[in-house]
Amino acid sequence: MTDTNSEPNSDEAVILFWRQGCSYCASLMFQLEKTGLPLVEINIWDDPRAAESVRTITGGNETVPTVVVGDFAMVNPSASQVLQAVNDHAPHLLPAEPT
Repeated sequence: MTDTNSEPNSDEAVILFWRQGCSYCASLMFQLEKTGLPLVEINIWDDPRAAESVRTITGGNETVPTVVVGDFAMVNPSASQVLQAVNDHAPHLLPAEPT
């Protein structure tokens, strides 16, 4: 998990936009951190560019959690929906299975 103000690359990690006090965000972050997926968590209240990205994705709202996987974006997804999106849009991000 990384929290950053730099421009994230959704081809290298799952991007999760969140804000302080969002229980849905906290729950999703907790669930995704257990998956082993590369995850970048960005607080939209600390990063105006991130807030603008979320508004673009959501049609003008700052609805979080908003998740970007490759070129695919989701608003308030479940962890299973994020995993399905990774499988469909960025399978190279899936953790290697033990041999």
